[in-house]
Amino acid sequence: MGTLGRARLAAAAGQARTLGMDGERRASQALSSGLPEGGAGGESPGDGGPVPGSSGSSALLQAEVLDLDEDEDDLEVFSKDASLMDMNSFSPMMPTSPLSMINQVKFEDEPDLKDLFITVDEPESHVTTVETFITYRIITKTSRGEFDSSEFEVRRRYQDFLWLKGKLEDAHPTLIIPPLPEKFIVKGMVERFNDDFIETRRKALQKFLNRIADHPTLTFNEDFKVFLTAQTWELSSHKKQGPGLLSRMGQTVRAVAWSMRGVKSRPEEFMEMNNFIEMFSQKINLIDKISQRIYKEEREYFDEMKEYGPVHILWSATEEDLVDTLKSVASCVDKCCKATEKRMSGLSEALLPVVHEYVLYSEILMGVMKRRDQIQAELDSKVEALTSKKADTDLLTEEIGKLEDKVECANNALKADWERWKQNMQNDIKSAFTDMAEENIHYYEQCLATWESFLTSQTDLPLEEASEDKP
Repeated sequence: MGTLGRARLAAAAGQARTLGMDGERRASQALSSGLPEGGAGGESPGDGGPVPGSSGSSALLQAEVLDLDEDEDDLEVFSKDASLMDMNSFSPMMPTSPLSMINQVKFEDEPDLKDLFITVDEPESHVTTVETFITYRIITKTSRGEFDSSEFEVRRRYQDFLWLKGKLEDAHPTLIIPPLPEKFIVKGMVERFNDDFIETRRKALQKFLNRIADHPTLTFNEDFKVFLTAQTWELSSHKKQGPGLLSRMGQTVRAVAWSMRGVKSRPEEFMEMNNFIEMFSQKINLIDKISQRIYKEEREYFDEMKEYGPVHILWSATEEDLVDTLKSVASCVDKCCKATEKRMSGLSEALLPVVHEYVLYSEILMGVMKRRDQIQAELDSKVEALTSKKADTDLLTEEIGKLEDKVECANNALKADWERWKQNMQNDIKSAFTDMAEENIHYYEQCLATWESFLTSQTDLPLEEASEDKP
């Protein structure tokens, strides 16, 4: 494009900012005038063809737009009812281009991109004169602007995770906080934590942090940010900034008093929610017990089956006529042992942790309902005091207004988080059992094929020998 063409294009673009659709048409015509010979289907002015701005160029532009409209009917980006709010941000009067509008539609349909990644690894054992404990390395990578850096590395022990969970419950009493793995008390000396225990806890702690990171509200909690970024001494200092012991004891006493008092009229939707939690708790605990029993029986079966292979190998040494057959049986048993071990690994890593996590979730849900009831019970007591006029009426009225707002916020938070939790629960449990079913099908197909191959080889052998013996 020559200097003259660029100048005309700039002038036309300036007019487009003030003349709307008409300015855009003139800008397109000016663009055609600056193209080399043959560009955009136009002719050079020196050839006596249509000059830029003539009806021929305008008709060509309209035809191209119409063709695009016909090809992109499903996108419906050329709406006649588009308002100025739909135009691009560079100029309030410039209509949005087709390409930018298509990109906008695509971005609106796509889910929000994850911007916080947390990994828990490298457990280390620490021995002091008082206690022995394990710390875990936590690596956080993020693109959020509120973080001072894009990557952090800290070490945390189990007590730090307990502190974080408690702070989240205090800040969001009716949100469903993800559960932590239980704190097992194991008797012993320095090596009381075996590798399996440490690895199981590491995975559970990582899931705990990532569930918080994926939560739309908890992920922006300030204590969560401090947990991920502060060094050990900074975290200890931050812990001391909370309410004192006497204040915490007072809050606990009041909470116990409200819980003992109970609520007079729990809303119907929360009655249904409470009934669901009780039934869910019973069923998930039963499933957890059955799953643990199946795994135990599978382990016993595996330990017993491992002995059959060597037994058949030893047996083959004493039976010259059955050497090949007994070794084939030992080989089949060995293949089935490997398949069983793989299935047990899938059971212990995919199904059991998911089921047990939701056992812990059932306890969390009961705690959430209890805290919601405590807030409502506090409101009920103030309303009762106002009715009986046992205290200053004006002061009680003000407190009741604040408590009503608090109850409403607590109820709305619980209802929103409840639907989100139910959806995640259904997806997690369905996925775990579906994967386990597929693993079982593959296991039985593999074992069946192994033994069918063995039986086929044994049934074919006598037939071949008989054919050789025939005169």
